[in-house]
Amino acid sequence: MSTMQTLDPIPRGPGKARKSSSHDVLQTLKKYKFLYGMLLIPLIYYLVFCYGPMYGVLIAFEKFSIVKGVWGSKWVGLMYFKQYLTDPYFWKLVRNTLLLSIYGTLWGFPAPIILALLINEIRHSWFKRLTQTISYLPHFISTVVVCGMVIGFLANDGPINNFLSAIGLQRVPFMMLPSAFRTVYITSGIWQGIGWSSIIYLAAISGVDVQLYEAAIMDGAGRFKQALYVTLPAIIPVIVIMFILNIGSLMSVSLEKLLMLYNGSTYEVSDTVATYVYRRGIEGADFSYSTAVGVFQSVINMIFLFCANFISRRVSDNSLW
Repeated sequence: MSTMQTLDPIPRGPGKARKSSSHDVLQTLKKYKFLYGMLLIPLIYYLVFCYGPMYGVLIAFEKFSIVKGVWGSKWVGLMYFKQYLTDPYFWKLVRNTLLLSIYGTLWGFPAPIILALLINEIRHSWFKRLTQTISYLPHFISTVVVCGMVIGFLANDGPINNFLSAIGLQRVPFMMLPSAFRTVYITSGIWQGIGWSSIIYLAAISGVDVQLYEAAIMDGAGRFKQALYVTLPAIIPVIVIMFILNIGSLMSVSLEKLLMLYNGSTYEVSDTVATYVYRRGIEGADFSYSTAVGVFQSVINMIFLFCANFISRRVSDNSLW
């Protein structure tokens, strides 16, 4: 009676393993060359326009001279940061920026979620596609055109004031009222972005297990309760991630939109960090000071992002990292 002996495979050396691994990588690159080629486009974009110019942050710590350049200008350390923190406009700029961002988050963040839930309840596919298309369209309109539409609608001889006059009410100079500026800015932003922002929530909803809805129906849940107790909890992780990212941009507002909507009458509420940087940096050619203000704004955004992620990780299982 013979005994069967199992022969152990010959172990590969580290050199062969590395060679095999490199070969696999090359094979993968060759197989998916077109997909990786498409990846190069956004990669080059970010390298050239986002990471490449980052060395310019040094200007915030220098008394920058165009003649001497970034590397030849005099180093002044935190002088411009101290100057900004003691600037009489500092608190007004921070307050206006935060109020626009916070109000925009309070009203604008839930809007695409509600729209996604409503679109998901549409049963006729043609009407669902039509609703999605109409809601997406404003996103593709230029900010310049949107601001022109807003100014035209709210002008003294615009359709809204003509309607108010027709029903016997007095015309209202909306664009000249500081009390109306934030409402106009935030409302127009919601209108422009609500459809596009709802795409990610619709994608998350499409991944909800159908069996959950079937179980809810067996328990007697109607359409509203299904949305409230099945759909909404299922997309909570996506909502949390998007909210954290939103918090990370609280100190950022749309400069282009502000420049086209604000005027001397609304400076008190519309002058933000972004517009201040534009005036000091572009119009006033004070590059070092404006760069320091921009760096300060980015640092505050990063702090907000880390705090939001830390709190989310502590109170739930959802976080960016």
